[in-house]
Amino acid sequence: MAPQPRVVTFHYVLTDSKGTRIDSSRDRNDPMVFMEGSGVIIPGLENSLKLLGKGDTRKVTIAAADAYGEHDKELIMDVSRDRFPPNAKVAVGDRFRAGAGQENGPVFSVTKVTDSHITVDGNHPLAGMELTFEVEILDVRDPTQEELSHGHAHGPGGHSH
Repeated sequence: MAPQPRVVTFHYVLTDSKGTRIDSSRDRNDPMVFMEGSGVIIPGLENSLKLLGKGDTRKVTIAAADAYGEHDKELIMDVSRDRFPPNAKVAVGDRFRAGAGQENGPVFSVTKVTDSHITVDGNHPLAGMELTFEVEILDVRDPTQEELSHGHAHGPGGHSH
């Protein structure tokens, strides 16, 4: 029988391979709460956190393959402008979910716009990047029965779906 997952609460500072800060839970004073095995965080980070307990701090570097994957050129596409609504204002940097009404459809970023075509990229913005996380474990606990039945952690004050 597999061990019961833990619910881990932690702060992180995320940097790229050059040390450029990308994100930080500390900036928002909003620690991340996740249940192991729920797929909420990238696999490389989750595997590193399994070794840590409350009060531990660590700096871990995650290879692209264990983070958001390698950059896939096949996910970059030129789409005819007429595939978009005629009055849609589309600009570089816009993001949209493919598949009308599909909550889990892939997300694309617009990288180029011409009169006839729009270039979109389905890679995650951090795909192909080695990432470094400085983490501080604030709490580790057993999940509640409700969390186990829902398949994810509930933060302070409950949850919303």
